[in-house]
Formats: sequence, C-alpha cells, structure tokens
Amino acid sequence: MDSRSKVITPDRLDSMLPELEHKRIVFTNGCFDILHPGHVDYLERAASLGDLLVVGINSDASVLRIKPGGGRPVNPEADRARVVAGLGCVGLVIIFEEDTPYRLIQTVAPRVLVKGGDWPVDRIVGREIVQARGGEVISLPLTPGYSTTGLLERIRR
Repeated sequence: MDSRSKVITPDRLDSMLPELEHKRIVFTNGCFDILHPGHVDYLERAASLGDLLVVGINSDASVLRIKPGGGRPVNPEADRARVVAGLGCVGLVIIFEEDTPYRLIQTVAPRVLVKGGDWPVDRIVGREIVQARGGEVISLPLTPGYSTTGLLERIRR
C-alpha cells in the first residue's frame, strides 16, 4: 500500500471496519508536525504492539485550538498525514477535526491505545473505551533528546 492510500477519511474507515475486526489494532494520535527520530522510534514501538498501527492526526484547526499562539502547525495537515503514512510501520492515517480523538477511538475500537510517556495512562483520552473492551492502554517512554518544540527552538536560534 503506498503512502497516499494509507491516508483515509473517517467515512472510508467505516467501510473498512469489517475487514479489520480480526486484527490487533494499535491506535495513537498527535500533531506530528515536524517528524523527527523521536517520532519514528515511538511509532515503530507502537506498531510492534499489534497487527495494524492507526494514527490519528490533529487537523490544522484542532492544532490551532489546542496549541494557540505557538505558530503551529508548521506543516499543513495533508502534508503531516502524508509524511506519517510514508513510514513502513504505519498502517492507516486519519485526520480528525475535534480537539481530542475520543470519537475516532470509539470508531476504530483499538485493542491497544498508545501515547507518549509525557501522558500518564489515567490522562490518556479514550482510555475508558479501550479498557472497557478488555484492551490495553500504554504510555510509551519518549526518546530522550527529541521534541518538536526543542527542534523549533534550535531553528529559531
């Protein structure tokens, strides 16, 4: 599957769900604005937890709402989605408009929900959905020395 076909709409996801129901789906989400080695490491580790890694990408509008005044996103949502989809470990990418991926998690119904180590498990959005279905919620340690904020600060200097 090429990277363009990995980026799907929520409607396309609905039609794919029957063929995905026997897979161990892993879900994560984020802005993924300027992809760096920390992101790649995180996504590869997340993907290793199941059969298919589904990544929710915050729309430009949602990034502006949740990170106001920070000049983010740097890259538009379609570009961010395409770059993430280009990683071999990523199965599907879906852009979501809401501030959180709660509704998308309800639809995807992953067996594993993953966020970076800066998110304690009890604060991960959608945790109760996944746990109620007997799934796992995991906070993966971040790769030290890598962050988009740090990268942007180095660029500005």
